[in-house]
Amino acid sequence: MKYRIYTVILSVVLLASCSALVSQNSGQRTKASSLVDYLYPDGQSREAHQPQIPVLTLPVKVGLAFVPSSHWQHDEIQSKDQLELLERVKQSFMQYDYIDRIEVIPSTYLKGGKGFTSLEQVARLYDVDVMALVSYDQVTQSLENNAAVLYWTIVGMYLIPGNENSVQTFVDTAVFDVKSRKMLFRAPGINKLEKRTTAIGVDDTLAEKSMQGFHLAVADMSTNLDAELARFKTRVKEEKIAKIQHSENYSGGGAMGLILLLSGFVLLVIRAGFNNRADNLSTQNAFDAKHMPSSKGVGSH
Repeated sequence: MKYRIYTVILSVVLLASCSALVSQNSGQRTKASSLVDYLYPDGQSREAHQPQIPVLTLPVKVGLAFVPSSHWQHDEIQSKDQLELLERVKQSFMQYDYIDRIEVIPSTYLKGGKGFTSLEQVARLYDVDVMALVSYDQVTQSLENNAAVLYWTIVGMYLIPGNENSVQTFVDTAVFDVKSRKMLFRAPGINKLEKRTTAIGVDDTLAEKSMQGFHLAVADMSTNLDAELARFKTRVKEEKIAKIQHSENYSGGGAMGLILLLSGFVLLVIRAGFNNRADNLSTQNAFDAKHMPSSKGVGSH
């Protein structure tokens, strides 16, 4: 009897660990970078932080970067993948006239330290006024379903879809004025993917779905970012979230710039009309003075 109990327990243990024998991604894993931990690495920095009302000089120069991974050894997202994702986020900024240029900054430049002091150093290096920091949190999970009992055969590990895999991804862009250390706005993006696979295919499936999840979450975030960027001018006027000043070479652009341009054109047309009318009157008066008899000459007859 005891022998049977031990056999059952051993079977359960072996069954539960079958996927672990062929994959390092069985169970639940997390990839994350924390904006709060990066900007406020200790309690003192959080208490000392007193953001001021930002003064933005339009058009602003924007730096765009991923917050370094919480993992102490390496980034969870490869550098080339980071740059590809950031290029998609960059498109959201490029359509607005109050933005001068957008610099995509590798996260390696942010690894040298933490806190706003480190952020200010990177901003000076790239000559930007505003930093858009992208943080992420991705949870991958691979659990064995009822079909996993067939893993006992080597063939089953290749052929039987005994693993339920899910990837949940959250990304967030927070935009800060560097000088005042004030957050101007933020935009989140989320995505969830699921796929059933064999034990042997767990690693490849999770790697594929991980990047797909990041791309879809960034696409969702970009939509929200577009909305926040469009609302920013209105919020400045109505909520007084920032003070605005303009550089010498900034015309204002957008609808207001078009209105001013049209107004100037109308004034030029009106002025030209008055000038033409004055010239015509002057010419007519000269002609009349030369060819028309004077009232004095008529009276003398």
